Amino acid sequence: MIPRDVEVLVALGPVNTHLSFDRLAALVTESLGRDPRSPALHVFLNPRRTLLKALFFDGTGLCVFYKRLDRGRFAPIYQKKRQGGLEPTPSECALLLEGSERVGRFGLSPPLLKHRDLSSRMKR
Repeated sequence: MIPRDVEVLVALGPVNTHLSFDRLAALVTESLGRDPRSPALHVFLNPRRTLLKALFFDGTGLCVFYKRLDRGRFAPIYQKKRQGGLEPTPSECALLLEGSERVGRFGLSPPLLKHRDLSSRMKR
């Protein structure tokens, strides 16, 4: 399970999962508009949705995680018409990594609160 404080961004377009660290980092900047060294897990799917590759900066360097499903396909979340990336909740992310088809069809849990949301509630 991915910790709740780690932001997860899923690219909304299919990606060649044979790409190296540097090319994936460039895609994070180009397609997601983010710094690849930010504390986030950047997730990419191949066109057939059978392979998933994730780029993560652990504070000392870039890590790549790779998953191939033995059966089935990952959810077709990149078929949504949006700019940038999808930000799944921790529950949705866990289901995506498990290969569930339900991800992206409907909200599975409330969005995470940001620190600024908490501080504004404390002032009331």
